[in-house]
Amino acid sequence: MSRRALRQLLVSTLASALCYPITTEAQQHIRIDPTAPTTPFPHFWEEMFGSGRAILSLRENYREDLRAVKQATDFHYIRFHAILHDEVGVYNEDEHGNPVYNFTYVDEIYDGLLKNGVKPVVEISFMPKKLAFNPDALHPFWYKQNVSPPKSMERWDDLISHFAQHLVERYGIDEVASWYFEVWNEPNIDFWGGIPRMESYFDLYAHTANDLKHVSSRLRVGGPATAAAAWIPEFLKFTSANHVPVDFVSTHGYDDEPVERLLGSDQPLRDKDMPEEDRICAAANHVRKQIDASAYPHLPLLWTEWNVPGRDRLRDTPYVGPALAEAVRTCHDVQALSFWTFSDVFEEGGPAQHAFDGQFGLRATGGINKPSYYDFALLHKLGTQRIASDADDIIVTKLADGSLAIALWNLAPPGQSPAPKSVTLDLTGIAKDAKISMQRVDDNHSNVMKPYAAMGSPSYPKPAQVEQLNRETALPTPETLSLNHGSLTLTLDTNALVLLHISH
Repeated sequence: MSRRALRQLLVSTLASALCYPITTEAQQHIRIDPTAPTTPFPHFWEEMFGSGRAILSLRENYREDLRAVKQATDFHYIRFHAILHDEVGVYNEDEHGNPVYNFTYVDEIYDGLLKNGVKPVVEISFMPKKLAFNPDALHPFWYKQNVSPPKSMERWDDLISHFAQHLVERYGIDEVASWYFEVWNEPNIDFWGGIPRMESYFDLYAHTANDLKHVSSRLRVGGPATAAAAWIPEFLKFTSANHVPVDFVSTHGYDDEPVERLLGSDQPLRDKDMPEEDRICAAANHVRKQIDASAYPHLPLLWTEWNVPGRDRLRDTPYVGPALAEAVRTCHDVQALSFWTFSDVFEEGGPAQHAFDGQFGLRATGGINKPSYYDFALLHKLGTQRIASDADDIIVTKLADGSLAIALWNLAPPGQSPAPKSVTLDLTGIAKDAKISMQRVDDNHSNVMKPYAAMGSPSYPKPAQVEQLNRETALPTPETLSLNHGSLTLTLDTNALVLLHISH
């Protein structure tokens, strides 16, 4: 149990014993030595984002959101489903049943990403209807993707070879070699209709990986892109035993999934009540150990989908910031922790019915910045060298000029009584009155839900209202503070995320 969880349990137990609620702010003291050794701190949480399916990237509102999130995070990769969906028009057959390929929309999709400084994670999915073994194997999502295996593996090989060759010819091998090719999406659940699921997916993976490598050995391919961190040992055993190319491991998981699903049913009893905000990185670290124990111990791990719990519209609230910061604090050896998604231009359940309905993105329908958008913007300002801390709820980093960038947060787990928290930082080896700048996101800062409610919560905000909401919630000029004899005491509201910059 983490110190935070233990602290909350002790407070709750004491309150029950005394038969009255405890309202005193929690107190926390944290010592920081700016001269302490540092370790590299790559910004893995903003390396990659997910998004709605491929065809949506042709919309102007999608591209506006992409540019806004790129500006806030400088992310490098985008992943989406369904580049082979019939709406993209890649595969057809003539009157004689011969394959006909068309890459017009593929080019427009990838041209648009590259023009905006983002590279694709090419998720190879789903099955073109005329290539499907079962043309009626449609997933219940609104855009009805086909999840069938191919009717002919030879024709699938030909499609993948033509697809990859076209990309190399258009963009050049140096560019395409910097992309990732991920085979399918979550084949362990209803996104894949092969029987048996695992064996048929492994066969699809082997064909696809070999097809790509025949075009160029420099193309990077991986999988199994499973839900809930499944199939990793089996996948790596299969690829090793059959000499199938694999350049990275990818899988998914979300904070609100059961511990047993993410980590296996044999977990110690103490882990089965693991706080939701700690589950994804526990699962990622578990998968990392599985990779290390395989024939490919040095393969990178791409966690290509994750997000905070979906209930109670938490994804529209300041809760995301502390939960994100906790993931950043506790994940290790993950090359990318890809937030699903960067935008609410997203139609798995159909077009959005309201501006805010708990969707996955950092920007709500119409381009409205959620608190999570500003949370990512704050964490982007952390340095790339980390100073270790034994404390929960803090990340201490050093910038190139020797100054410190520190993230602090006060997470209120869903279902628990929220309370403010007082934090005192004691810094040594630095000027006793060093200057500090502070920015924050919480219920009262950069939280669009309050001005949106004051506006009357319109289901379809007008452009002028969107502009007003973004203007009113934009991160203000940093507050200026100073250390007092080497210390700083702050009160963090519920679900606050604070970014401090301390001059050296």
